[in-house]
Amino acid sequence: MTETMTAEPHGPSTVAPFLAVPDKTPRAIRAALLPEEVGDFDREFRAVMAEATETLDLTVVTSFIERWWRVAWSSADAAVHRAMLDQADRLTRGEEVPTRSWAETKARLGL
Repeated sequence: MTETMTAEPHGPSTVAPFLAVPDKTPRAIRAALLPEEVGDFDREFRAVMAEATETLDLTVVTSFIERWWRVAWSSADAAVHRAMLDQADRLTRGEEVPTRSWAETKARLGL
């Protein structure tokens, strides 16, 4: 008896298709960012490159790339990304923001 595995969904889904994944290069990451995030990326890039030059340790650079790659990936849907940032800002300010539990989110996603 053999089983066939597939990446096809098992049933109808209300989840948006996967976002395009940017390459893990500084140039590709920067190109995928929202315009309002590019300045922060540039400033931090210069700082980590200077630190790496002084310490001869690329750990800060690889951490920077990993963190900003996730931001770039999230930015592929600009409206959703901006809404997430707005909600995070509101939560940080202590405002009451409607949220969903992890259990509700998993159920909505069919996980």
